[in-house]
Order: sequence, then structure tokens, then C-alpha cells
Amino acid sequence: MTSLSVNINKIATLRNARGGENPNVVNVAKDCERFGAQGITIHPRPDERHITTKDVYDLAPIVTTEFNIEGYPDERFLELVKNNNPAQATLVPDPPGVLTSNAGWDTVKHQDFLKDVISQLKNMGVRTSIFTGTDLKHIEAAAKLGTDRIELYTEPYAANYAKDREKAVEPFVLAAKKAQEVGLGINAGHDLSLENLKFLKEKIPFLDEVSIGHALICDALYFGLENTIQLYLRELRED
Repeated sequence: MTSLSVNINKIATLRNARGGENPNVVNVAKDCERFGAQGITIHPRPDERHITTKDVYDLAPIVTTEFNIEGYPDERFLELVKNNNPAQATLVPDPPGVLTSNAGWDTVKHQDFLKDVISQLKNMGVRTSIFTGTDLKHIEAAAKLGTDRIELYTEPYAANYAKDREKAVEPFVLAAKKAQEVGLGINAGHDLSLENLKFLKEKIPFLDEVSIGHALICDALYFGLENTIQLYLRELRED
């Protein structure tokens, strides 16, 4: 079964809007795991607009499933990973001021940089994943960097799902097959939702993990967090 990692950035955004500790990020992470999530994802950006440095250190000792820290691999990020020993580090090519992740790595252009970063992370004993688009040459290049997995950036799939879901998913199926062919594990994330998740899973049954935050937290406002996590797990369940 494909694992569900809940991205709790939005919980921190809500807390930061008023200050204090309500909602409590650590308690929500515990609850997500208790309700069935197989992982917790955070993206501690330099401006700390949602997850803060303190949150990373608070969460590391209490996450009992898979702890995934994602971000741009600068010195700050590498220090956070080194000191908190997550199960996985996901590398995204976000410049500091970007609102949200909006592209995958050009693994050809940034080959030397990524190879060095991945080597450092592997020496820490951390599994690595690189945020990528569906360009097959970028996936082939990723396999040469030493990374364990890629994470397919699924916003284009989500954006075009309602128009023509078969056409929308096609490049992702080809990309996933290429990744499997060159020995990479496959994660996926960005704009996945209850509407489009099941179809993606059906088309890529060997998907290792999905990371979902925004849509899941929005759904939880209506359905409750426990019920929402169960709804997402149901979409991932193999018939």
C-alpha cells in the first residue's frame, strides 16, 4: 500500500496567525499518526512562515512513523537534518521567497550540487528524495546522483485532472515507469486531493508514498481530522 504522509505546514500557519500554541503542532502530529497516517512531513522555510526551527526540534523525538523534512538544501537545512535524523529528506528547488513549491529540479544542470548534498545526507544515514517534474532525462539524471527516490511534482496533474484525467496522468505514468526502470523509489505530492488521488494511485500502483497537506487540512475543517485521514487512506487502498 502507498504510504500517506501528512504535511502539517498548514497547522503551523494557523497557529502563527495568532501566536501561542493553538493549534499545537506536536499534538496534531501525534494525532495524525494515531488516526492512521504513516508519516509526517514538514517544510521549514527560512522565513518560518509556518514550520519553525523550534518545531523541527520539537517534532523529531515524538514522530514514531516516518519523519520527512523537505526544503531547499542550503546549510541551514542540512544542519536541521543532521541534528534531527529524519527518515527522509526531500530536496526541493525553492528559492527563499517562493509561496509554495512550483517546479522540480533540473537534475542535469544542478548535477554536481545535488550529488554533493545527497552524499552528505547519505553519510547521515538519511533516505533522500528529489522533487522532480516528468522530464525523463531529469529522472534518468536523478538516478546517477545517488538519491533513493524522486517525488513527482503533481500540480500539473491536479490542474488538468477535471479536463482530461487520462491525458493529465499520462506523463506521470511514463515518468514513474522510467524511475522504476532506473531503480528509484517514487513519491508524489502537490495539490493531491480526495478528488484526484485514487486515479493517480490506480495508474501508478507501485507508488511508495504521497505527501498531502493543503487539501487534507481543508477537508479536515469539514470532516474532522480523524475521518479525513481515513478517507485519504481509503483512496490509497488497493482493491
